[in-house]
Amino acid sequence: MAAAFGTLFVVATPLGHLGDLSARVIETLRSVDTVAAEDTRRTIGLLNTIEARPKLLSYHAHSADRRADALLEILLTGRDVALVTDAGTPAISDPGHELVAAARAAGVLVVPIPGPSAVATALSASGLPGDRYLFLGFVPRKGAERRILLERAAGEPWSVVFFEAANRLPALLDDLAAVCGVDRNAVVCRELTKIHEEFRAGSLAELAEHYHAEPARGEVTLVVAGRGGELREGVAEVDPAEVVAAVRAGLASGESRKDLVRMVTTRFGLSRNDAYQLVMGQP
Repeated sequence: MAAAFGTLFVVATPLGHLGDLSARVIETLRSVDTVAAEDTRRTIGLLNTIEARPKLLSYHAHSADRRADALLEILLTGRDVALVTDAGTPAISDPGHELVAAARAAGVLVVPIPGPSAVATALSASGLPGDRYLFLGFVPRKGAERRILLERAAGEPWSVVFFEAANRLPALLDDLAAVCGVDRNAVVCRELTKIHEEFRAGSLAELAEHYHAEPARGEVTLVVAGRGGELREGVAEVDPAEVVAAVRAGLASGESRKDLVRMVTTRFGLSRNDAYQLVMGQP
């Protein structure tokens, strides 16, 4: 029965430069019955460029469940579907994983057509280590989850990659400087593969100052250096004075001791028991 099903192709598309279109992507988009796109207005231009004429349906983060059901129905009746996002690889900080999961659960074959990824592209040209890294995508604009994720980035021994809207980049750099330290190195990767591609490296403080004065435009990927230090069993050595200073700064700003215990475990990698004793031992 599964042999009669269509195939769901997960298709990576160019970040900006159409020269990055592979022959396999072009062949796939020309052959499928339907393309499910995050933004049909952007995808139609790509399809016209390669003279592909599939049916085009919108599928994005706010699509109703019935849209996924409709796409699954297309697949179950033997027709192929290509899932694309605005740029880069679908389901990486973009919609799509729910459709992929539903297709797999229904016995539909899922085939990735690899290609551009902003994460790999930024890391490769950042000059920061890319052998191991943490990808946090878009972090919330405010609230506890944002704080927890930024504290996780501060304590990470490996490079950390973020996506951010250009108008919110200065605030992210400010917040990262507060938790990582103003001297932590980072690289802002902007408009990757496009005409105005830019890589600007510097400390978090330097980058924040620059982008407050000269606001960024376009798509932004931010790579932040790991916290460094000697590694022991995969965890950076912790300077006790740095931990105490962070706790005292938190207490002075009115943070609760409970939140500071969580901060210490997340940011510095201490056990919960050690973090509790350290925090409670501060005056």
